[in-house]
Amino acid sequence: MTVAAHSSRRDGGLGISPFRGWLRGLLIGMLAVFAAAASAGESPVQLLTAKCGACHLDGKSFQRISDIRKSPEGWEMTIVRMGVWHQVKVSRHDRQILVRYLADKQGLAPSESAPYRFLIERRPNVQDVVPNPELTQMCARCHSFGRVALQRRDVGEWRKLVETHVGQFPSIEYSAMGRDRNWLDLALNQVAPELAKRYPLHTAAWRQWQKTRHLPPTGTWRVVGNRPGWGEYTGYMYVHAQGADRYRVRYALRYDDGDRLSGQGHAIVYTGYEWRGAARLGDQEVESIFAMSADGKKMSGRWFMRDADEVGAQFGAVRVAAAAPGTVLAVSPAFIKTGETTTVRLSGVKLGDRYDLGPGVKIDKVRRVSADELRLTLTVAKGATIGWRDIGEGNSAKAARIALYRRIDALRVEPAIAIARLGGGGSPIPRVSAQFQAIAYLDGPDGKAGTADDIRLGPVNAKWRVENYDATAKANDDRKFAGVMEPDGQFMPAQAGPNPARHNLDNVGNLSAVATLADGPRSLSAKGHLVVAVQRWNTPPLR
Repeated sequence: MTVAAHSSRRDGGLGISPFRGWLRGLLIGMLAVFAAAASAGESPVQLLTAKCGACHLDGKSFQRISDIRKSPEGWEMTIVRMGVWHQVKVSRHDRQILVRYLADKQGLAPSESAPYRFLIERRPNVQDVVPNPELTQMCARCHSFGRVALQRRDVGEWRKLVETHVGQFPSIEYSAMGRDRNWLDLALNQVAPELAKRYPLHTAAWRQWQKTRHLPPTGTWRVVGNRPGWGEYTGYMYVHAQGADRYRVRYALRYDDGDRLSGQGHAIVYTGYEWRGAARLGDQEVESIFAMSADGKKMSGRWFMRDADEVGAQFGAVRVAAAAPGTVLAVSPAFIKTGETTTVRLSGVKLGDRYDLGPGVKIDKVRRVSADELRLTLTVAKGATIGWRDIGEGNSAKAARIALYRRIDALRVEPAIAIARLGGGGSPIPRVSAQFQAIAYLDGPDGKAGTADDIRLGPVNAKWRVENYDATAKANDDRKFAGVMEPDGQFMPAQAGPNPARHNLDNVGNLSAVATLADGPRSLSAKGHLVVAVQRWNTPPLR
């Protein structure tokens, strides 16, 4: 299947609206603004004073602003919020300058943002991580806890944030999980000190990061990744400097099925490691959120459709110039059956010709495709020990693995719970799809399914369908109205609005996503929970 065919079936049916992505100004398109600001002779500090000083300037510092550290998205949301709450007029041009300045001077160190990369990267259907039930009730009942954890403040500033919440959202004290306690007293005297301890303004990590020399991302990067529903991909990313922390990017990618995907775009790097990019890949406009490693040798993250951020792919890359010869980054397929002969593809950097996969695995043939790619023909003995084998040349770092299996013991659906959202139908909000994957598992050393030692092999090509989740869903015939499951596991929800055929209900549904896989004479199946919900009207970058 060609890339164009993939795109028209999967991405083109989402009912994309330009209303979606209202904070996309953070992500490129405005790379010339920094040059324009420089030519105008206005420094970021002067702009900050002009736009924010009337309320915040206090001598040589800015009240509130100087006592906070945030991610680029966090600063973007703050500036937009000032416009909504207080009618502060900040153009997109000026907002770009301010976000870059604040993220660089008052950002987060890599170790501080690492636990909540899933939120920054907008990964869909990921469970939020909250340290304890009290913080769930006090903070995460209205938004993700990640929005809290991606900030740094002292105790006084955390208390001011509490007071801001009460002033702007007075119902916080008498809504659910607020009215059953002295919410304000708890927030000021227990929660704020706890947050100041967990997420303090001044940290050794930030001080060290400010002293670190940050390598620019210029050069050639070897790329590997996975797009759910499409499969594994490999390729290259070429990065060229266009100015201070601004870059021109070119991509050359290939999926396992042979489809090729190329494109080009631009990127900005904030805080020395926070990559934010926009590009055209094939016929799709995409955005990228990556994080460079502290040493500048690796990059990881996610890219996604510009107007449908739930549709995207995981991304990993190593800088070719810094990679050790013989580094293996990806193996496809990642698991092979005992008693069979299989050809696998090795992708990496400067690959050699000599490999040893251990007892029971014979390398029949090595065919070189390029300096960075090989085809290995492997024959696996029937009695070979199942489990993971490292793949590396000689004594080189074994960065990749391949699994041996006799049979697939179990199938699981990922994510276990997903939300799709109705859209279109005259609404300015587009539909939000849900992508499922069927994951093969081995039982592990204890021989029991569903225990901690189970071995996750990876995605398999299963057949998909939806079923009503429970008796209520069956009575309402949710399966008929809520949407359609595509063959690749992507659920496309129905349109929004009342449906006369449902007694004036809309097309919400409570469904099971069912995957079925044939493994020889056996048939395996697994279910995930799919909730088809109404539109979400507020879609900030950090939700």
